[in-house]
Amino acid sequence: MGSFRRDKDDEDEEFVMVAGILIKKIKCTTNIYQHLEKTSVLQETRTFNDTPVNPRKCIQILTKILYLINQGEQLVAREATDCFFAMTKLFQSKDVVLRRMVYLGIKELSSIAEDVIIVTSSLTKDMTGKEDLYRPSAIRALCSITDNTMLQAVERYMKQCIVDKNPAVSCAALVSSLRLASTAGDVVKRWANEAQEALNSDNIMVQYHALGLLYHIRKSDRLAVSKLVNKLTRNSMKSPYAVCMLIRIACKLIEEEDTSAEDMPTSPMFTFIESCLRHKSEMVIYEAAHAIVNLKNTNARVLSPAFSILQLFCSSPKATLRFAAVRTLNKVALIHTAAVTTCNLDLEGLITDSNRSVATLAITTLLKTGAESSVERLMKQISTFVAEISDEFKVVVVQAICALCSKYPRKHTVLMNFLSGMLREEGGLEYKTSIVDTIITIIEENAEAKESGLSHLCEFIEDCEHVSLAVRILHLLGKEGPFANTPSKYIRFIYNRVILESPIVRAAAVTALAQFGASCPALMDNILVLLSRCQMDPDDEVRDRATYYLHLLQSNKADLYKHYIIERETCSLTLLEKALTEHLNGDLTTSFDLSIVPKTAIVKEEVPNEAMLISNAPRAPKITREEESAARLSQLPGVQVLGPIHRTTPSIQLTESETEYTVQCIKHIFANHVVFQFDCLNTLPDQILENVRVELTLPEGFRTLAVIPCPKLPYNDLQMTYVIVEFPGDIVSSAATFGATLRFVVKDCDPNTGEPDSDNGYEEEYMLEDLDITVADQIQKSKKSNFQAAWDSADTEEWIEAEDTYSLAAITTLQNAVSLILKFLGLGPANLSEKVPEGTHTHTLLCSGTFRGGVEVLVRAKLALADGVTMQLTVRSTDSGVAELVSSAIG
Repeated sequence: MGSFRRDKDDEDEEFVMVAGILIKKIKCTTNIYQHLEKTSVLQETRTFNDTPVNPRKCIQILTKILYLINQGEQLVAREATDCFFAMTKLFQSKDVVLRRMVYLGIKELSSIAEDVIIVTSSLTKDMTGKEDLYRPSAIRALCSITDNTMLQAVERYMKQCIVDKNPAVSCAALVSSLRLASTAGDVVKRWANEAQEALNSDNIMVQYHALGLLYHIRKSDRLAVSKLVNKLTRNSMKSPYAVCMLIRIACKLIEEEDTSAEDMPTSPMFTFIESCLRHKSEMVIYEAAHAIVNLKNTNARVLSPAFSILQLFCSSPKATLRFAAVRTLNKVALIHTAAVTTCNLDLEGLITDSNRSVATLAITTLLKTGAESSVERLMKQISTFVAEISDEFKVVVVQAICALCSKYPRKHTVLMNFLSGMLREEGGLEYKTSIVDTIITIIEENAEAKESGLSHLCEFIEDCEHVSLAVRILHLLGKEGPFANTPSKYIRFIYNRVILESPIVRAAAVTALAQFGASCPALMDNILVLLSRCQMDPDDEVRDRATYYLHLLQSNKADLYKHYIIERETCSLTLLEKALTEHLNGDLTTSFDLSIVPKTAIVKEEVPNEAMLISNAPRAPKITREEESAARLSQLPGVQVLGPIHRTTPSIQLTESETEYTVQCIKHIFANHVVFQFDCLNTLPDQILENVRVELTLPEGFRTLAVIPCPKLPYNDLQMTYVIVEFPGDIVSSAATFGATLRFVVKDCDPNTGEPDSDNGYEEEYMLEDLDITVADQIQKSKKSNFQAAWDSADTEEWIEAEDTYSLAAITTLQNAVSLILKFLGLGPANLSEKVPEGTHTHTLLCSGTFRGGVEVLVRAKLALADGVTMQLTVRSTDSGVAELVSSAIG
């Protein structure tokens, strides 16, 4: 440590310098690194070559480089490499701060620069040296540049560091090992004994990180994880962080075992979690309570202790505990409403909490659980401070209002007025998007709220600065506006966008105007005049749309209106782009055929049930199952001749999850064929499977065209095998059950290396569950914006009608009957008919879809409740076989 001693004069000088920098930063109102230029900073790296090294100057330059990288500045490989090699010259300095900055620079540049392994020896020397200030950072930097081939060279050092007496060194080694496990899992698995030894450390962070590494090593072996948890639950761990992680692991095991609510109190895992409610650490107590209320299979007896803890935390003098408790209650308010209601008195007291975040969560929780009569009072209380809270918590309020509208539809006027007021306030895109989403949801779920909701959105787009929101609202106006009581009042708002907005918004407005013209004959002349004016727009897209829609509307052909304006089919944009690219690279003498692109159902984005929805992380794009599987299927021989994918079904399990071989099946439906995709997983480490395929027992009329086996199935590696089957000519026979057997060649192998012991294997088979092709598998949902018009237009000779009456004796409610019908038929509901009003004894369900091959299907189901449910099912389709198949699906 002698090299780190400094003279007192140097320390005083450094103190004065640091104090001066802090004073300057306090006085300065802007970021001193704000206007950095990459080129000038990279030129400054020449200072690294100076002799002797100036630590202070080099630290400033390294800080600038790290700032630029973390701000998103891109360095090309050559720039990063030059900077990296210049940085290596700084290893000759003994300055502690500079050395640690060098480690950070190595970590950041290791993924961009070339030949980074040149510093391996220097880092290894620091890692195994006597200077403890160097060692943790050196370990992290070394592991960031190490690949699988180099890891074995430093494996011995890593094992030593994991069990090092210095907690900082041990933690660094454990965390680095955890990160290496994703790329070099086989090597890291050999460090389990050292991680087990580190788990006995007295340091709370070492114990926590050791448990994390051990769980990651054993997580694929459920039995090993159970043994680990059982062992640790019997011994009290010193680290509260480790206990919290242990609670989460135990919860995962309970969910995997699918323990029933009745058996929950006798489960050792649950007994451990419940015992943690009496732990001395508040962090552990909260984690246990949070875990229990989020378990799937619970009852009042299981939940009671956890909710008592949360109720107690609501009156805690610590704001963090109050926030944690009320946030958890907010999250589960719609799942365990009765249990949360017992905390209402405590939540009422938090409405006036000095912490606005706590107050917001308390009110929104009360909104979710309170009575209908308390809605107005709570909304008034929110309005008193909603302007003072951040966008994150405003989103929480909007989320609660959305749930409240579904619960109390009659309160839509009060809630809609409140939302419109929030729309007029200042706020970011995420906040405004959540409000618009809520208003759209209310419009779609409550027919009485349509007029007021559309009016509020029209007022909002008059002064909307977000292009994406304006386009969404214009799309909604074009879809819902023509069927409002007075459609003409929305034309002004839409045409204003053509005059005042950007090209993207103007193009959306032109499309909305065309939808009014196609659906409202009385407005046709006015729409034609407005579209003709749009032909003079300076933007190409707007002019093209205006000309296109004007030509369609002037044709006076209802079929063209229907297929190209009112009910445009949802085309997979990803697959459309792929098809267009292939067409441009191919024979251009033939015209592009749009029918080859699969028609997909709209994917609804899943909103997590969290109290906080704002996130800086980029959202993953929404994709359909068809888009997800298209690239994989395109590699299969013979699939191209089958045509476009009509529908891809969700996966179904053909084996138990605990068996030695697990198989899932995904059905890809084409016009006349089905491709069965079998996802196979081998869970036996001492076996390797070859020539893996599934043999199907086909019903009459089906024919196997090809079986595409999986050549090799190693341990814990998911691989696919396929079977291509042709549908029978008789559509009525297309719903059938298939027997399935998994066949493969077994070879014994070394569990550590995965290499087979010999080239000889033996044939084996494994029986799978039967699988079905149902009517719902063959139908793609569609949503008719005006179902009655579509139903009336289907009353012609071209359409076939099939009608039958059924008695659903086992069904006790109309809502259950509606859900059952939609499940069996796979159709999309229309006109909000999927929701049955409370207290009614009759209901009409309207739904539609497209059968494979592009055959349209319309269904009307009249339901009556009396000693079960009686149903009159009417099916209209352009194909008699499809009409007969759909009408017989329920029976």
